[in-house]
Amino acid sequence: MRMYGERLRALAGAVLVVGVAVACGGQGDGVATPATVTTTAPTTAHDTGTGAGTGAHASPTAPAPRFDAEVGLPDGRRVGMAYVEGRGLVERHRDADSGRWSAPRVVYSTATDRCQSLTLKAFGGTVAVIADWGSYCYDGEPPMESLAAVGTGDLTRWDTNLTRSFDGWSKVASVGASGDLVFTRSSTEWLTRLRWSATDGFAKPEESRR
Repeated sequence: MRMYGERLRALAGAVLVVGVAVACGGQGDGVATPATVTTTAPTTAHDTGTGAGTGAHASPTAPAPRFDAEVGLPDGRRVGMAYVEGRGLVERHRDADSGRWSAPRVVYSTATDRCQSLTLKAFGGTVAVIADWGSYCYDGEPPMESLAAVGTGDLTRWDTNLTRSFDGWSKVASVGASGDLVFTRSSTEWLTRLRWSATDGFAKPEESRR
């Protein structure tokens, strides 16, 4: 009986050793090690980064950013802009080949309340913008900051012209074959024009009686 008990204890010890070896595993034993996966939410126009050209490009399969205005260019690119509270006017553009959206870029920085409308028009590869801000402007009060902006080329640079205490530009149109643009505002008595050219940028506003 004594010898039989010793054999049982030896057999139990061997089973225990084998069980521990299997549970621990080792390099090359085929046991998967849990991986750490980090995901980043796609950047949209309303959760922008800080400065121009910062941040990563969005995946072409990510949901499209949300904009207050968006326009397509003849070469297949798209440009979108949004009023971002506490930051101002933010722009992003999508590459025609890769389908990737650029990093958010602040075209005009202001903490003033936004107005209701945002105009975004394309004239060939040139993009024109009309945007306004002012206290209670969204509820119908006149704007206090009126912006005219123009982007060209790869859209990494924007010409801007700000007019304060102004009712805002009504429309923008091209001038013949020159590529120049004219922003206008008309009232019952006055016609105000603001000309932009690719060589000289913005000129001084001009007023004439109607």
